[in-house]
Amino acid sequence: MDHEDLRLWSKRAADWAADYHAGLRDRPVRAPLTPGTVARQLPAGPPETAEPMAAIWDDFERIVPGGMTHWQHPRFFAYFPANAAPASMLAEQLVNAMGCNALIWQTSPAATEIEQVMVDWLRQAVGLPEGFVGTIHDTATTATLSAVLTMRERALGWQGLEEGLAGGPVLRFYASAETHSSVDKAIRVAGIGQRNLVKVAVDGDRAMTGAALRAAIVADRAAGMLPAGVILCAGGTSVGAFDRIGECIAAAQAEGVPVHVDAAWAGSAMICPEFRDLWDGVEGADSVVLNPHKWLGAQFDCSVQFLKDPGAQVRTLGLRPTYLETAGREEIVNFNEWTVPLGRRFRALKLWFVLRAYGLEGLRTRIRNHVAWAAESRDQIATLPGVRIVTEPRLSLFSFALDDNTATEALLARINDDGRIYLTQTKVDGRFAIRVQVGSFDCCHEDVMLIATTIKELLASCPSEPSSLP
Repeated sequence: MDHEDLRLWSKRAADWAADYHAGLRDRPVRAPLTPGTVARQLPAGPPETAEPMAAIWDDFERIVPGGMTHWQHPRFFAYFPANAAPASMLAEQLVNAMGCNALIWQTSPAATEIEQVMVDWLRQAVGLPEGFVGTIHDTATTATLSAVLTMRERALGWQGLEEGLAGGPVLRFYASAETHSSVDKAIRVAGIGQRNLVKVAVDGDRAMTGAALRAAIVADRAAGMLPAGVILCAGGTSVGAFDRIGECIAAAQAEGVPVHVDAAWAGSAMICPEFRDLWDGVEGADSVVLNPHKWLGAQFDCSVQFLKDPGAQVRTLGLRPTYLETAGREEIVNFNEWTVPLGRRFRALKLWFVLRAYGLEGLRTRIRNHVAWAAESRDQIATLPGVRIVTEPRLSLFSFALDDNTATEALLARINDDGRIYLTQTKVDGRFAIRVQVGSFDCCHEDVMLIATTIKELLASCPSEPSSLP
């Protein structure tokens, strides 16, 4: 395949993409397959000689679309979405064509400088004060790991980088049980150890309070341990919990402990000023992460970390051997020094395209619709016999259940096997619950109203056999 072939097949791919999105409502959201179905359709070994593109294309159409869970489906209400607005898809095509590696400024000046500007545009959009800067990671997992590593080194006076952690003080980090598993992973990868991640008790609203956080820090310090960092939850994945952001930051600051705020999902909603009370006080944080790929239409992956002062993170993660220097420009920004990977994609282009193609008002309208439609869906589901609302909507996320765990699990299996909508599960106070999360970029009111309709029909019908899917 050469570039002239690419011209031909790229046009065909664009037509296929448009048709794919236009026909998503006619597909089941989740592929009705059992494990191994796709793999059995592939040859056991690679080809020795080149194959015609037409044959490859035919196999793609035959095997792949029917074997996918369709994340861009307008009735994908399961996990937080990985949205892909058309403007973002177009930007990604251009990035793929250029094939750049934005590891330092001189390897991709436009990628570096557009990233700086886009981070600032987004800072303004969500209401963070001037002075916050940042970078675009792949996911919030990497952003949180970067923040944890930085807090670790701040606590150790940057000796961990040279001496390692052996023989050092016991470092303690603090979060609530509502935080994402990426926090646990960061603590493990950073060498802190799972037992040193203190899950602070939450109140009746599933929020960590400043008083509870400060008590945990004080107790650990009295026991001879070294409090190193706090990770606050702003829109938890399970049921959308928010810690008491302002008072927790004040408590941490009073104890001299830095704070990272995980707002991966809910942070995007802060482009709507009326939702900002949910993270009131966030301007006091040292680090904040939000994912435009979840709710702003930017193609996965695109996770923005805001930093009040990047110096500590650059000191922790930055390395500049001779082959990564830009002659005569020692103070230039090289974003690989702000994160773990050296190689970096040009992620800022899709953010530039999306913010311009839809505008903040267009994006606000989508988010406001999702929040309103989720509340309406909650009210419809609450009227169904035998159904109880487990957690009330936080933005566009709520959960419900039947009276019995087994019955709730069986209902979820039937919902997802039905194919019209896709939901997922969580546990609330040890009980099984079904999550509803509205956030698909192209969903409309009718799509969201279908949630209650589907549940009602399945409850009225005879129970089907348990799902064969894992």
